[in-house]
Amino acid sequence: MAAEDLEWERSKISNQDMNLLKKLGFTKKENTLHFPSEESYPSPPMEYRVSFVDHLIRGLSPPIHEFLRGLLFVYGLQLHQLTPNSILHVSIFITLCECFLGVHPNWALWKRIFCIRRNGAHGVAYNIGGVVICVRPDVEYFDVKFPDSVQGWRNKWLYIHEESSDSVEYNIGPFDGKTKILRRRSWDTEATEEEKSATEALITRIRELQNTRGKELSGIQIIAYFLRIRMQPLQARKNPLWMYAGDEDIERISKDLPVKDLEKLIRRMSKLSKKDSIPTSCRIAPYSGANPLPENHPSLTSLPPLPEGGEVEDRTVVDDDNQGTLRPDSEVAGSHRSAASSEKDAESEGTASTHSLPPASPKNKRKRNEVKDSGTSKAEEADPSDGKAAFNPYTDALVSSGDEEEEQPIDATARTRELADANKCANALATKLEQSEKARKKAEADAAAVEDLRKRLHDVENSLSENIEQQFARETEILTRLESQSRRFVRRTHQDYEADGPEGDELLYALTLLEIHGDEAREGLADAEAGLSKLFPYFFPKKEEPNTFVALAKAFNVPEDLGLKLRQEGLKIGVEGTIALIANSQQNVDWTKVGDIGEMETKK
Repeated sequence: MAAEDLEWERSKISNQDMNLLKKLGFTKKENTLHFPSEESYPSPPMEYRVSFVDHLIRGLSPPIHEFLRGLLFVYGLQLHQLTPNSILHVSIFITLCECFLGVHPNWALWKRIFCIRRNGAHGVAYNIGGVVICVRPDVEYFDVKFPDSVQGWRNKWLYIHEESSDSVEYNIGPFDGKTKILRRRSWDTEATEEEKSATEALITRIRELQNTRGKELSGIQIIAYFLRIRMQPLQARKNPLWMYAGDEDIERISKDLPVKDLEKLIRRMSKLSKKDSIPTSCRIAPYSGANPLPENHPSLTSLPPLPEGGEVEDRTVVDDDNQGTLRPDSEVAGSHRSAASSEKDAESEGTASTHSLPPASPKNKRKRNEVKDSGTSKAEEADPSDGKAAFNPYTDALVSSGDEEEEQPIDATARTRELADANKCANALATKLEQSEKARKKAEADAAAVEDLRKRLHDVENSLSENIEQQFARETEILTRLESQSRRFVRRTHQDYEADGPEGDELLYALTLLEIHGDEAREGLADAEAGLSKLFPYFFPKKEEPNTFVALAKAFNVPEDLGLKLRQEGLKIGVEGTIALIANSQQNVDWTKVGDIGEMETKK
């Protein structure tokens, strides 16, 4: 097995990783990510590429930015061969160019700052994360304080959707986990004198950003900025970051992160501890839609060579970059565990030294008295002329210690017993080995069952979380409606109440108040119905009383004044009775003087 194959293992993405990807917005678009099932070696579906959780949180997102595609092409690499810190280097560089220099990511400037080196350990060159991007030692660049190791990142691989384009230059190569990393001339290619002259103003601006007192820009500030605005630097975008439109920008992958989550993410990418403060903003305002580029701002365009022009000279393979002879495969298999299975999965950011190992020195060389191995299963007999005894197979099979030449006789019976005991031990070991193999297979089956249970539990947890959110929203809506009904009752009756309990449960408290108000309303309606029922015959003597309270109430709620009408009817009845009495008495009445109050007062 090749050294590169030792590193792939079944992906071990945890629920915490899944929740983080969901919170960061990677699962918002359907089919953006595809999670492996039980395979121990990546087999991405069509139009998918292999990536890692730690790549995504450091600024990678499909479709991949053309600058990163160019880097992969000119360096002859695949995405899985870059370490997380290397991915973060590219994200910082693109953010620096677009937000603080006001130019597209510049290939000439990149060559002045960065080079790449092999990554490996114990004489074995890694394939996963086998290349690291390094800042050239003679360049003054941002001190980002990357962590010395990124724990377990190789275990957390997944598939990202990278749509194919009709133009070859817009596609990155399909996944090939067995492709060896070959050193190319581009790994150390420096900028030409013409490129240095064209980018000197950018180098000067970088120094100013680093050293202007009170306005110093740091690598941590750059990381915090692209995390805070929720833009992925390594994602292909319609507009550069200097046109960022704020919260309404359509290319944001999620809404703002809580401050606690943002700080935790920054500390995960750097050496900052909990005691170190996290910058809430940059000391110098980055270019954006709210802070546009100044007029006549210089525009520089320089991208890594893409394959549209065929193979480029810088991609020429120099050597295999082994810097010596690696251990043979058999020795690697016996002495080197995969980087993914080690307890501390350290991501080396330097160049791995892989010197060849000296050949193993033979121990306890066998000596025979001038008896040479003929290459067959039988040994030649000693010459009878030398006066020595004939060849004894037991004696000749002894292994001498040092230069000892004296042959010790061996008891054949004892050797036979030893061989029999050895056979018994071998049989016992074979039985144990068979039992161990069965136990291993059972353990793998149990592990698969546990993994399936874990996934089902994760789905249940997500479903439960969604149900809880829906229930909370529903309870909030019910509480709002209950409170609204209570307020309407108070406005109508001018009667408010305060319930004794339950305490701490707003929903039950509001329901209790509504029940009290409802009881009050029902009692009032019953009293009103009884009163109106008694009054109905007086106001409507010729009508039949309605069967329902609503109809009864409507009968009294008419435009005319029922009280005035009732008084008029009573007065009319009184006048008619008086006239009838006078008529029955047969007296002569001067009706013209009836009602003359002035005359009546005079006579009195």
